[in-house]
Amino acid sequence: MASVRVERTDAGFVAKNGRGDEIIVGNGDGEGFTPVELLLAAVGGCNIVTVEPLTAKRGHRLVRLAMTVDAEKVEPTLLGPVTVTYDVELPTDDPLAAEVFEAVAERVHTRACTVGRSLSNGTEVKLVTS
Repeated sequence: MASVRVERTDAGFVAKNGRGDEIIVGNGDGEGFTPVELLLAAVGGCNIVTVEPLTAKRGHRLVRLAMTVDAEKVEPTLLGPVTVTYDVELPTDDPLAAEVFEAVAERVHTRACTVGRSLSNGTEVKLVTS
């Protein structure tokens, strides 16, 4: 099970995981990531931390591996499609690197990234108030 605690502090809002890591959550007016930015970071993070080791494991270490994740609001409280755009630099001495990277990135997108698959499949979000 995955779990994160989000709480108000004297300095604002903070998301904490069970390992003690923290992320400042803001509203876009000051410090921290907005909730939408965190969602986009989760999609990108899920993809990139899976693509990198799978590509390297196949012997094709990319010189640069980065991405941009974008989405526009289609309604005040609803995002439209999320677009993941990779920015890679392939090794010049590896003619198969592009083919391997593209195959791995596609497989990760369609089958291995929990965050992206959950969004695509419309995972239910339940509310419990105590």
